[in-house]
Amino acid sequence: MKNLRKQNRKRPRPSENIDCRRDAGKKTKITHYDEGELDCFRRRALYSSVVLIVFFAIIITRLWYLQIQHGEEYRLLAKNNRVRNLQITAPRGNILDRKGRDIVTNRPSFNVVWVREDNKVDDELIKKMARLLDIDISELLTRMRKMAGTPGHIPIRLADDIEWSKVAYIENNRMNLPGIKIEVLPRRVYHYGNLASHVIGYLGEISRKELDKADPEIYQGGDQVGKMGLERLREADLRGEKGQHYMEVNARGFEQRNLKGFEPMPGNDIQLTIDVDLQRAAEEMMMEADNSGAVVAIEVNSGRLLTLTSSPVLELDKFIGGISYKNWNAMLANPHHPLINKVVQGQYPPASTYKIVTALAGLAEGVIQPETMIYCPGFYKFGNRTYRCWKHSGHGAVDLQRALSESCDVYFYQVGQRLGVDRLAGYARRVGLGKKTGVEMEHEKKGLIPTADWKKQRYNKVWQEGETLSVAIGQGFDLVTPLQLALMTATVANGGTLYKPSLIETVRNPDGKIIEQFTPTVLDRLKGQDKNLQLVKSALIEAVNGKHGTGRRARLKNITVAGKTGTAQVVRLKQYKHLKEEDIPYKYRDHAWFTCFAPAEKPEIAVSVIVEHGLHGGSTAAPIAKAVLEQYFGDRLDDPEELTTVVLPGRLLITEN
Repeated sequence: MKNLRKQNRKRPRPSENIDCRRDAGKKTKITHYDEGELDCFRRRALYSSVVLIVFFAIIITRLWYLQIQHGEEYRLLAKNNRVRNLQITAPRGNILDRKGRDIVTNRPSFNVVWVREDNKVDDELIKKMARLLDIDISELLTRMRKMAGTPGHIPIRLADDIEWSKVAYIENNRMNLPGIKIEVLPRRVYHYGNLASHVIGYLGEISRKELDKADPEIYQGGDQVGKMGLERLREADLRGEKGQHYMEVNARGFEQRNLKGFEPMPGNDIQLTIDVDLQRAAEEMMMEADNSGAVVAIEVNSGRLLTLTSSPVLELDKFIGGISYKNWNAMLANPHHPLINKVVQGQYPPASTYKIVTALAGLAEGVIQPETMIYCPGFYKFGNRTYRCWKHSGHGAVDLQRALSESCDVYFYQVGQRLGVDRLAGYARRVGLGKKTGVEMEHEKKGLIPTADWKKQRYNKVWQEGETLSVAIGQGFDLVTPLQLALMTATVANGGTLYKPSLIETVRNPDGKIIEQFTPTVLDRLKGQDKNLQLVKSALIEAVNGKHGTGRRARLKNITVAGKTGTAQVVRLKQYKHLKEEDIPYKYRDHAWFTCFAPAEKPEIAVSVIVEHGLHGGSTAAPIAKAVLEQYFGDRLDDPEELTTVVLPGRLLITEN
């Protein structure tokens, strides 16, 4: 009976609550379960299932993320860990002149590079390389810092275009120069030195700012890119396509074997409209007298640019491999401003060359006739001011032809007064002045052809009639670029068609196929002005070939030249009136202009010359234009059959033998 009572006390009652957590660690053989025990097991099973589901869900999600959503990315990363891709620089396209002569091509350049991968910075190595390459240690360290943060297998360029003796030494001592290698890259060759340097431009190492904006598949640190001129503007054509060299590496980054790659594709060749002979003639004439200024020659019937000279020229060899601070600062400090492309960036008063516009506008608007006579006593009084003629004794009674050929200021003062500034401005713009030409050159200036509205907006002042007198002879607010003046001259020469100036003749791919070709583009036409243009041409012929013409120093044998001189006042300096012109400080001297076209009876070429502070167009600028024309016409100057009789309204003129 006692044993039975003991057994009953050990058996739990159904109504008692069982703490599963308390009993979980007890090894008790349960032979009977009530509802409390079953609930405990159910909760434990549920918790376990949830944990397992969450665990596997995390694993599956992660696998999906790695293998599906970013599978391609990680596949490429894995491949890149095994395969190293090195880019091979493509040779840049060649630049040629209109006759196909090479101006800029390429040659192999031997550069010294240091591969950082598996090679630590060694002070002894740096000192050794500085002595070998004759470079300051600070410069080597600067080059290394510039490549900080880039992959270790990308080489750091320590020196460019080294001598062959240094190449041989490095190759023979590679075991003692860990990580040092010779890199062979194409390098620019300028066959005519600094010819057309402002047009062609130069290369430089891509900057960090440029690299951040560039396509990483095309550019990387250390690449050479166009910094100025056509090298920059036509970068996409000239740069070519890089080749690829694939190398298999092991887990430690050591090269194992070469894999298949592909060679670089050279850039496109660009053929210019510029003629090397004409360009050299212009540059040599400017350099002989140490002149600063510009020369522009253009085909009058197409807009092709034959000569684009800005003086002084850029010394392109100083930019190869990167220009030094010393050379850059020297250029900035040069009073002749070699960094400015004066062809399109130089803005000057057109002086008496603007009288061509005044004459044409006066005839077109009917305020003068060819036979209209105006008396020039050497001055003209308007209001309370006296306006002087360049010839203090005066020209006497002059008509249009004599006024234009002898550049009478008094005549054009009165023509301008009759026209008004706004009508003058309208004709000036129609022949290409006061607006950008659209030529493929950097930072082109638009010049300035003033109007009454312009002055009101600019200065909040009313236009004064006396200001029109100055504008009519190309002074006052008038500003033009040498290229604009050449366009104006070409427009008058060809009968009133304003062409867009062009610098590119063709662009050819490496296979020789033309992918871009020049076609003339008309910007404007002077309709109904044939007779007036002929009258102006007749006066311009006499300006060069007449007895009293101001452009006599541009005459050619057997070829009739028509042209106009100009002397642009820089500042009015009464204190220097007593001095001889050559004694006036250089920066205060007048600019010298000359613009012309030839042959007058059937124009082919127009030339405009500006010599900064050159004093007189007839004596300083005209001989430079003559040299360009002599080069252009060549043997035709000695051919007696080229002797022509020019008959134009108002005059009969026979060119001299």
